[in-house]
Amino acid sequence: MSAKSMSSCVPPGDQIEDDEVQEILQTGTDLRQYSAQIEKEFMEVENRSIEDYIKESQNIANLHNQIGNTSNILERMESMLMDIQGALNNISTEITTLQRKSVSMSVQLTNRQSIRAQLSQFIEDMAVPEEMISTIMDSSVTDKDFLTHLNELNHKLTLMKELSFKESKSSQDVNDVLQKLKIKAISKLRVYLMEQIYKFRKPMTNYQIPQNAMLKYKFFFEFILCNERSVAQEICNEYIDTMGKIYYSYFKSYSTRLSALRFEEAVSKDDLMGLEDTVTRSIFSKASSLKNKSTVFSIGDRGDVLNQQLEAPIIVPHAQQKTRYPFEALFRSEQYALVDNACREYLFVTEFFIVRGPQAQELFNQIMGKTMAMLIKTLETYVQDCFDTIALFLCIQLCLRYQLMCHKRCVPALDRYWDNLQAVIWPRFEQVFRMNIQSIQECDPTKFSKETGPHHITRRYAEFSAAIVGISENFPNELVSHLLLELQEEVKCFMLRMAAIFTTRKEQLIYLINNYDLVLGVLMERTRDNSKEAEAFRELLSTRSAEYVEEILAPHLGGIIQYVKDCEHMLEKEQTEEFKRQERRSLQLVASFSANWKKSLDELNREVFLSFPSLVTGSQLLQLALAQLVQYYHKFYKLLTPSARAQLVNIHVIMIEIKKYKSNY
Repeated sequence: MSAKSMSSCVPPGDQIEDDEVQEILQTGTDLRQYSAQIEKEFMEVENRSIEDYIKESQNIANLHNQIGNTSNILERMESMLMDIQGALNNISTEITTLQRKSVSMSVQLTNRQSIRAQLSQFIEDMAVPEEMISTIMDSSVTDKDFLTHLNELNHKLTLMKELSFKESKSSQDVNDVLQKLKIKAISKLRVYLMEQIYKFRKPMTNYQIPQNAMLKYKFFFEFILCNERSVAQEICNEYIDTMGKIYYSYFKSYSTRLSALRFEEAVSKDDLMGLEDTVTRSIFSKASSLKNKSTVFSIGDRGDVLNQQLEAPIIVPHAQQKTRYPFEALFRSEQYALVDNACREYLFVTEFFIVRGPQAQELFNQIMGKTMAMLIKTLETYVQDCFDTIALFLCIQLCLRYQLMCHKRCVPALDRYWDNLQAVIWPRFEQVFRMNIQSIQECDPTKFSKETGPHHITRRYAEFSAAIVGISENFPNELVSHLLLELQEEVKCFMLRMAAIFTTRKEQLIYLINNYDLVLGVLMERTRDNSKEAEAFRELLSTRSAEYVEEILAPHLGGIIQYVKDCEHMLEKEQTEEFKRQERRSLQLVASFSANWKKSLDELNREVFLSFPSLVTGSQLLQLALAQLVQYYHKFYKLLTPSARAQLVNIHVIMIEIKKYKSNY
């Protein structure tokens, strides 16, 4: 078999993998020889290897022994590591166990500490120290240590009450001692507080001093209230009885002595606005009369009780025996004294007796109720015969202001009292007000003298209206506004009735202007300029002034005025021919005016100032008349023909002359 045929029998994979075999096949080498050669080489190599092994046998034996020894060592190390691993597992288990024990012990410690704190506090609360016993039993109630131990005793008694509901046996051990200490403490506190209350009864006592002492130890009453309500009620009742009598006695005496300082001659039903003042008073009449001090209807300085005198010191009767006052001044002093005392009393009882709201109101009423009822009764006695409307209205305003003052002091307890006072005054105020209105309605103008100057009823109304409006500015009232409007309408009707007794229209206008001007002047002086009353009379004055100007110009410029009106009417109706025929008439008027205009100015000036007592009013009316004169002059001038204009006095000459009549009023 050739090498080529043999190579074709070899698997393709062996051909690729065995490069040497391929080389042999390609060279044509004999495989048997090659195999023998290879065998021979293997034998040689094997022999050499054996020789090498024989030579190295001792080393190999040593290596074997070393490997054996190493293996033994590794086995021992493995055993040791296994032992260590077991020990570590045991340690981990022990650590976990210790950790659990630590957490448990920590919880136990926390619980024990909490119990210890509570138990220690409980033991401390339950224990009754010897120092407390000796202090409560022997020390004065005003000692600082007594107050400290009293607070501790109160705490222990409160704890005993709580434990008694839980049926705690531990409380029974100290309950007897605590109860005895409580009885002793309450007994001493009761004696002390009663002594303080009895101090109020001493004559001329400044009761703020014992009140301040009681407030300093207000815990005493709180202790009694918490532990023995019957004793607390006894103390409270004793205080109510004592202070109620003190306030009643003081205010009854004060009110009686104040009434002696009132003006002896009071305003009566004969002093109504519409009645004629027929009483003649001597210059030697007593000064203790409101009518001599000021008029019945003017306020003067009486309004000061609402402003600078509102919080002024109260009137001391024995120091003011020779001085006489209007009723509202005495009322102010009395009510301000009540405000001071009542506010202080209310704040005291709320703080000392620990009451609020309705309870505080009830306690306050028990103390001050009799006193307030007495003051209301005193007011009723005065009001039922009072005809002084201003005094009544001032008293109402005082009530409103003092009520506001009490609210600022956080004392609502007097609200009902102020309402009761107003309920007494308002009906009488309205009644007397309407009596004044009726007196004007029934007034007969023919009984009065015929004078164009301001009427005394007008002056009364002006003063009275200004007083009421000024007083009510801060506290407006619908009823008062309505009454003022009624009075105003009646007074305006009265003025018209009075004006009707004059025969000429000019006199009627002079009378009305003088009276309107008086009312407006007083209102603007005493009240705001924009008050409804001032606006009403300002409009009336303006209307009558314009009418009066036309009246006084008529004798001097009547022809010119009528000519202007006639011509303007003709031009308006386009009656041109008729207008042209007025030239002759206009020339006569020009001649008359040029001859008499200076004399007319002088007569106007004299007439106006003789008719009006007020120089300011006279000057204003004169200027109004002169302005109207100039206006008619301009209209007249425009209606004249050029030839007539040339004959008319130059306007600049007239204006220079008019300036001479300008005044500085």
